[in-house]
Amino acid sequence: MTEDIKKACQVMSEGGVILYPTDTIWGIGCDATNEEAVRRVYEIKQRVNSKAMLVLVDSPVKVDFYVQDVPDIAWDLIELADKPLTIIYSGARNLAPNLLAEDGSVGIRVTDEAFSQQLCRRFRKAVVSTSANISGQPSPGNFSEISEEVKSAVDYIVSYRREEVGSPKPSSVIKLEKGGVIKIIRE
Repeated sequence: MTEDIKKACQVMSEGGVILYPTDTIWGIGCDATNEEAVRRVYEIKQRVNSKAMLVLVDSPVKVDFYVQDVPDIAWDLIELADKPLTIIYSGARNLAPNLLAEDGSVGIRVTDEAFSQQLCRRFRKAVVSTSANISGQPSPGNFSEISEEVKSAVDYIVSYRREEVGSPKPSSVIKLEKGGVIKIIRE
């Protein structure tokens, strides 16, 4: 795992795109602050960049760095979540502009899965995490379900957890709106 993390960090620091296991399903990732790397992810997914992608961070403390004003309820939601939870925040900052939704919001998930958490910690920046599929196709739950088209388009494929089988699910997604309103996007 350590060598995989080192190599993945090196590739992302050079503007590359990786394929990696997350706390949910396999993801396509890159440096969330690098506009060109983010553009490449949209290209790989064959997706218009008006549809924002989420980012992973290794600790709740990092959320403050990427969001101008984190609502108090967010801290409770992060602490109490019993499964992976992506929260969409208004007022994103310090991220590639083409990563954000048209309203300036961004989805952030604090990961506690060993590999993705160590990856984010060692990289010291938010890491893009979007499902490892062409837009419109089913999200692959396991490495074996990822298309050759996606595999051949990335710069590095993590070896860790490739043999795992199961039925992982994407994260729950909620949006925190003004006045403390919580909107459920995906359960």
